[in-house]
Order: sequence, then structure tokens, then C-alpha cells
Amino acid sequence: MNINHAILHVLDAESAVNVFSARELALDTRAVKGFVTKHLRRARTAADNRPGSFADGSALAEELKRYFFGEREFIDLSQQIAEFLAQELTRAEKPESTDILIADFTDDEDVRWFAVLLMASRMAFMHEVANVNGAVEADIARHYAILPNPSQKVTSYALVRASSLEVLYQDKPRSIAGTQTMLIPDGLLQCETGISTKEVIDTVTRVVAEVAEEHGANTAVALAMAKAAMVERVEEDEELPPWDIVDDIFEDEPQVRDEVKQALEREQVPQRVHAERTQVERAAVRNHKIRTDTGIEITFPAEMGSNSDYIAFRNEPNGLISIELRNIGSIENR
Repeated sequence: MNINHAILHVLDAESAVNVFSARELALDTRAVKGFVTKHLRRARTAADNRPGSFADGSALAEELKRYFFGEREFIDLSQQIAEFLAQELTRAEKPESTDILIADFTDDEDVRWFAVLLMASRMAFMHEVANVNGAVEADIARHYAILPNPSQKVTSYALVRASSLEVLYQDKPRSIAGTQTMLIPDGLLQCETGISTKEVIDTVTRVVAEVAEEHGANTAVALAMAKAAMVERVEEDEELPPWDIVDDIFEDEPQVRDEVKQALEREQVPQRVHAERTQVERAAVRNHKIRTDTGIEITFPAEMGSNSDYIAFRNEPNGLISIELRNIGSIENR
């Protein structure tokens, strides 16, 4: 990842003083660069990012076009964005101190993005050391301007792709001027929103499990097949087609297939959604984990769930289930 520009603006709800920086962050400082890089990478690769597209007349879209064509300066644009957010957040029912990190960066795949991250400050305790009447004294004080740790998820941000003005965002509802508002998509971006890859994956797996259980099918096998199919499709062309996947895994069970599709329609799951390979390579999708009522947990690659050469599920005459692991060369204690 390469950070072209980055700047931090401060909205302090405690003192009601906003600081709009006139200088970019010193990215030659290791701590600063590491902090910014980790937050940008986490935001860029999050599986629950919602896609969006700018609506006609979006003010930010026009300003970003000018910026990407070199007609606007980074600091000036960042200040304009921060001032807009400050105006909105001061009208919130519960104003909170927020640092606004704005950056122009190129990700690990050489794609350029413009990022706006709202970092809500948190309260933390810290030590204070003072000299009182000639004696050194240590005390405890509260500090109200602590930035999120690099490992902590930021809940409100926007990413705009330079080449296409594609939008990715996350946000939380806020009560502003007495109205529940999504500040990032509705206020800042003015964009039409879609559904995230994570939401599609979670919905498909939940629906498959529910319908399979209703029909007495083995839910572990059905879920493993669904996950394996999702990983395979995304690896091929970075597109997730939930409806086609249902056709494939329930080809021999038309009733189950139709009920799953009906449920997907009720949930308004799209026919196809763009998904990056990194978003389905996480263990929760690539691997499947089951837990028995006896307390035994088993995690196995999803593609092996329907391969009886490696794992087999058998319904016993007494109504219980047996699981057999096959063709094991060695066992490692973890």
C-alpha cells in the first residue's frame, strides 16, 4: 500500500472547538504511517463493506472528479469535507468527539482510492506525573481524545475508487436534527446503496441451513457445499451468484432448491454481486465448523464436506448421527 496524502481534522465535542488542519500528516514518521496504513487496509479489505453508486447531482462526486483530474488541492478538499461533517455532527442528538482521517492511497492491487474515515474518540484513563511542593506525585486522569487502536474497527467511513468513482462504505444510524440519518451514504456521499458481500454470504448460509433442516437433510453437508461453491465462483471471476449456486448444490433436490430460492427472493438477495477473492478466503467461508451436542468440535475445509473420501455423515437406526473422518495420514495436536 502506498499513501499519497493523509490529513487529520479534529471535531472536539467536549470543548466545542474544531481544528481543520492546514498540513498533511507526517507519513515519514513510522508510528503515523503505521497507524494510517493499518486503518486504511482494514477498511479497504472489510467483507461487510456496502457498495454504492453516486446519485446524479452528488456534490462530492463532482468535487472528487475535479480532484482526480488535478483541479483541486488535497488539503482544501479535505477541509471542505471535514467542515460539512462538523456541521452535521454538531446537530446530532448525542454529539461525540470525532477525528476525521482523509487519505488518498493506492492499495495492494495498485488501485487508487480516496478515503474518509470518521474516528470517534474514546475516553481512557492515563497516568499523570507532577511535582507538588517539591515531591513527585503520580495520579490518574481521564482523557477524552483517544484515537481507535490500529486493530480496532472503524464503523463509519467511505472509500471512492479513482478510476470509476465506485463507492464502498460503512456507517451507523445517527439522530440528526430529530431524524434518523445515515450520514455517510445519505449526507456525505449522496449515493444509492447496495448489499455487502458479507450480508449475501450470511443470508445464503442461513437460508440453506434453515431449508435443509426443514427437509431433514444434513445441514453440515448442505452448508459445506454452499460455502465451497461460493469460494469457487468468486475465485473464478470475482462474482458471487447466489441463485446459480443454489441450482448447483440442490440440482437433485428440486423442492429444496425452489424453497431456498423463494427465501432468497423474500430476503431480496440479488442475482449476482461483485465479491473480491480476499473477502471469501477468510476461514469462516473457506472452512466449515460444526459442534455436536456432546461438545466435540470439528473444523474442515468446506470443499470436503460433500466428499465421502474424507468425511462421512451417517444416520444411525436409533436416530443419532455418526461422523467418520477418513484417509488421515497424520494427526497433529493444536
